[in-house]
Amino acid sequence: MLRLKQFSIVVWLLILTSCNVGPEPIVYGSDGCQFCQMTIVDKVHATEIVTNKGKVYKFDASECMINFMKDFDTSEVKLYLTNIYTEPETLIDATKATFLISKKIPSPMGAFLTAFKTKEDALKVQAEKEGTLYGWNELLIHLN
Repeated sequence: MLRLKQFSIVVWLLILTSCNVGPEPIVYGSDGCQFCQMTIVDKVHATEIVTNKGKVYKFDASECMINFMKDFDTSEVKLYLTNIYTEPETLIDATKATFLISKKIPSPMGAFLTAFKTKEDALKVQAEKEGTLYGWNELLIHLN
């Protein structure tokens, strides 16, 4: 009887953890970009898509994620995540980020596209590095 109870607990724990829909850590230098197949090494520009079912797609740059979305059913997307300039390796909600396109901040795929957690952070860097600011929806229009 004790073994059956232990087995039941293990099964329930597996079920609960397998239903968790959320981001996965990016393994820099090992994970590959879903769109261009390059190894993800840049800790400032990496992004992720998490689907409603919990599948995670990783990208080396925001522009790869956006290009991938052109052939993907976006109704399946639960989260769009992006690293940010001021805190490398930190993933935030890309739909709430402010993006800067500046020729003075190179990105892995050459779009010079960088995400920031707040508009204030982006404005500070824009003052030094120049460029144009975009919100998520504006960025999608600009890149499509």
